[in-house]
Amino acid sequence: MKKLLLIALIFIGFTTLSNAQTISENAIGLRLGDSDGMGAEISYQRALGENNRLELDLGWRNSNNYDAFKLTGLYQWMFLLDGSFNWYVGVGGGVASFDGKNNLNNDQSQTTIFAAGDIGIEYNFDIPLQLSLDFRPEFGNNDFTDNTVFDIALGIRYQF
Repeated sequence: MKKLLLIALIFIGFTTLSNAQTISENAIGLRLGDSDGMGAEISYQRALGENNRLELDLGWRNSNNYDAFKLTGLYQWMFLLDGSFNWYVGVGGGVASFDGKNNLNNDQSQTTIFAAGDIGIEYNFDIPLQLSLDFRPEFGNNDFTDNTVFDIALGIRYQF
């Protein structure tokens, strides 16, 4: 009886893990966050396999006090939750540049690299629309206010 139960659990586990999920070949849109990040970013996702993809995000700010941009690249692993729901984790990094314009920032200019992680959940609609919510900690001198940023963002992307 124990062997039969063990075999059934293993079979169910393999069936669940091998259940293919469909992720879009390409998705482009906006990643809307802040938490000392760049705010709105242009986001592009490219499938690299059935369960993994590359995400590239470009954010910039231009204000009276500073100009800044940030380019982030992440490799993500996708996991099926239920139907059109997926969750994902990722790792990557990027480059950021900051140019202060007043005495508050001491007219500092810096370009830095940083490491990033990512964890999130997404929903893929029947129409070519994807909504996601993710948490991205970034480590390194990647922000003009602090060396560590905990960015939470809502993603809205068109899939094609």
